[in-house]
Amino acid sequence: MMTIKSDIAVLGAGVNGLSTAYELCKRGKSVTLVDKGVMGAGASGSCDDMILLQSKKPGILLEMAFRSLELFKGLSTELPCDIEFETRGGTILIEDQAQLSVMEEFVASQRRSGLDVEIIGKDRLRQLQPHVSQHVIASTYSAADSQVNPMQLMKGYMLGAQAQGMRYISRAAPEEIAREGGHWLLRLSNGDSLEAGIVVNATGAYANSVCGLLGFELPIKPRKGQVLVTEQLPPLGETNVWSAQYIVSKLKPELTAASTGLAARYGLGFAFTGTHNGNYLIGSTREDAGFDKETKPDALELIAAQARRFFPVIAEAHVIRSFAGLRPSTFDGMPFLGEVPGHEGFFMAAGHEGDGIALAPITGRFIADLVCGTKPEFDTAPFRVERALKA
Repeated sequence: MMTIKSDIAVLGAGVNGLSTAYELCKRGKSVTLVDKGVMGAGASGSCDDMILLQSKKPGILLEMAFRSLELFKGLSTELPCDIEFETRGGTILIEDQAQLSVMEEFVASQRRSGLDVEIIGKDRLRQLQPHVSQHVIASTYSAADSQVNPMQLMKGYMLGAQAQGMRYISRAAPEEIAREGGHWLLRLSNGDSLEAGIVVNATGAYANSVCGLLGFELPIKPRKGQVLVTEQLPPLGETNVWSAQYIVSKLKPELTAASTGLAARYGLGFAFTGTHNGNYLIGSTREDAGFDKETKPDALELIAAQARRFFPVIAEAHVIRSFAGLRPSTFDGMPFLGEVPGHEGFFMAAGHEGDGIALAPITGRFIADLVCGTKPEFDTAPFRVERALKA
């Protein structure tokens, strides 16, 4: 057993822990990355690959997504492996006049915020998506929506950080965390100890269990998403696809308040994206199911039926596997990014829910700025831990 000393301990080898560790290494800090499992074993390895700007409300998260997209373009050549970054554009399918009314207003607000997005009719939609169902009456379209392979992105961050001296400890969870003599001492489940001046908690849906070691709680809860994966297929269309139902349910909940049955129980929404290798990822659910990561046959059949409804041609495809991940959700939809009051040198970087991949590059820079005493590019107020501790 040994004691390891670093400037900074980053807890969590998901995409935001890795992006933070990478940015800190670039700034000359000695970093030790610790995970209770292995790289990408949490939500970052159990998600789709979309960098979807259209899902963001106008405001700071959309502004950060713009910046993240710029950073992704640089990372595609900066990182030491191919992250399979592509910009295919995105469409959000609109099924009826009520959805169209909501989406027209939403799109107008996004355009005012600088997003290149528009409403397109059936003819233009079918040029982009020739196999879409005839019941879809319109769609949004943005050429800016992109995608990245989450596992390749994490691999790139890992290799890039290790090339700059980062130490990685897998299968070791912190069992005790204490402030001693101006630094943090972490006792790990593998018997080792870790001394660091700064600790960054980037453990996703499990972040609150780490906070519990310091005697406080944050409202970060797991929200399960189940996804199907098809065999490799020829391209079915030019863009990645979402349905308007999910966005409408957030903006105008009264329009979906009467929803009942399994679809409502599982929080069903439609996402359809073709990977770099030709497999299609089809999702997804949005469930408050605790830490249960099992896939459920009735939920998977709902996802498959929904896919067939939007794209009848998908009935001819074979599903080769399914998976579920636990997104870290917060009470106000904003992640916790910043130092915890009363715990000097202990920082949070968790609570992104479905935005973890899309915001990873800017999250890493944001946290690295805070840790290094540099003013971040974006306002820190919306992400401060204090908003939950006072709630």
